[in-house]
Amino acid sequence: MNGLSPDFDGALGARMGIWFLRLTWVSLPFVAGAAAGDALSSWSTPTRLVATALLWVAWGIGLVATLAPRPVSLTVLRTMGPLFAVVAVLAAVGTDGLTFFSGAAAVAVTLVNAGAALSPGTAMACAAGVAYGTEVRHPLKVPPALMMAPAPIAVALVGAGIVAGPLLLAARAWILGAVLTVIGFATAALLARSLHTLSRRTVVLVPAGLVLIDPMTLADPVLFTRETVESLGPAGRLAPSDEDTIDLRSGAILRSLVIVSREAVPLARALAGRRGAELTSARRVLFAPIRPGALLEVARARKLTVVDADTGGTPSR
Repeated sequence: MNGLSPDFDGALGARMGIWFLRLTWVSLPFVAGAAAGDALSSWSTPTRLVATALLWVAWGIGLVATLAPRPVSLTVLRTMGPLFAVVAVLAAVGTDGLTFFSGAAAVAVTLVNAGAALSPGTAMACAAGVAYGTEVRHPLKVPPALMMAPAPIAVALVGAGIVAGPLLLAARAWILGAVLTVIGFATAALLARSLHTLSRRTVVLVPAGLVLIDPMTLADPVLFTRETVESLGPAGRLAPSDEDTIDLRSGAILRSLVIVSREAVPLARALAGRRGAELTSARRVLFAPIRPGALLEVARARKLTVVDADTGGTPSR
């Protein structure tokens, strides 16, 4: 294979990861269902039926997402996976005797499932789901600052926004339930849209070169043609403040890459919290893909000039 590893483009790992997620997702009703049933047994019949229906609907949507990996599927899985783990932990609280073991099993399997949903392999599989022709897509890393609090809080609010209103309606709190249903669904839709922005951040290797797609920082995708790419490699010691350098990493500095163009490339920087864009240009662009080593292998196979050493974007001689 011309010296390339069997999984040089990350496709094999992505397929294995998504299949593992499918297996854990299918197992959820069998392993965690009993714990959920125990936790809901003391609820009134209407609220128990609504809660059960919501769990089954969420599980079904997630199952479809695992079977049809797409960027929108990644958003669903990154939301539903952690929420199921939270539900399992809440259901396990206060259990004893035999139900303790069912609760522990539910927590364990949902945590593994959440880990698989958040894994790089799942992100790779969902990005590949919309690739066509000879495209190879590598998602960009989620900014660390968002992973610490904003993203988990948004996920929790999505879950709360969806379930609070229907459960209150089932409990015959008609006015409060109706108000929270409207507000909750609207809030969940808004936050889900923001979370989906993270799933759309991608670097795409195409026959003509490389395309950066990052709705968080770029108003439009940016194409670097093969003819204009001087080098592609580890960012190294190149500082974001260096002249003619644009940093799109959003804090994900570890194992990031830099693409160097022979001439300044025009970019439309997205304005935070505002519509419109700021037009600029740069010769060097810093970005942080998932599995950068696999991306460099694909780029090398496609005759792009790849820098192996940590030289800050200067091609090795």
